[in-house]
Amino acid sequence: MVAGTQSPTATAAAAAILVAVALTSLSPAAANDESKALLAFRNGFEDPRGILDWVPNMVDPCTWVRVECNDDNRVTQLELAGNNFEGPIPPEYGNLTSLVAMDLFNNKLSGPIPSTIGNLKLLVFLRIDHNRLSGPIPAELAALLALAEADFSNNDLCGTIPTGGAFQNFPAKSFDNNPRLIRPGMEGTDADGSSC
Repeated sequence: MVAGTQSPTATAAAAAILVAVALTSLSPAAANDESKALLAFRNGFEDPRGILDWVPNMVDPCTWVRVECNDDNRVTQLELAGNNFEGPIPPEYGNLTSLVAMDLFNNKLSGPIPSTIGNLKLLVFLRIDHNRLSGPIPAELAALLALAEADFSNNDLCGTIPTGGAFQNFPAKSFDNNPRLIRPGMEGTDADGSSC
């Protein structure tokens, strides 16, 4: 071999290393966006039992307790049920675009359901019942066509239940015990949500 030239194997190896470095450098950015979304929740609520040990300087949320990820290290599941967490659901959760399941059942979460949850096009399972959530169910959630199961019961939601998309298939019990929530077609329907 002539001095100063590389074999095809060496060139291919060098190219593979460059690709690996490039892919690795993309992964933390995505993980960092997801960690920011999760930390917005962690920083905005009370954790009386000290369940979550999410550490801000740990960039990869896939290593955090009660967070599950896919093979691409994207957050796919949040299992945060039954922990007496207090505080709002942050709008940043709408940035978890690979999320398939969000289970926030049986806490003391309060405030509105963020309309940004409508960005979660892969969401199949949403359980936010038995909390202290208030305000209307955002119309943006009707665009979640993959949503197969949702439970909004036992909160203080108000206004009219959305009628499009997956909401056509949810049983009435998914909305029970929200005294100010109006089912479409009921007498006294308040389509503009002014009952909120």
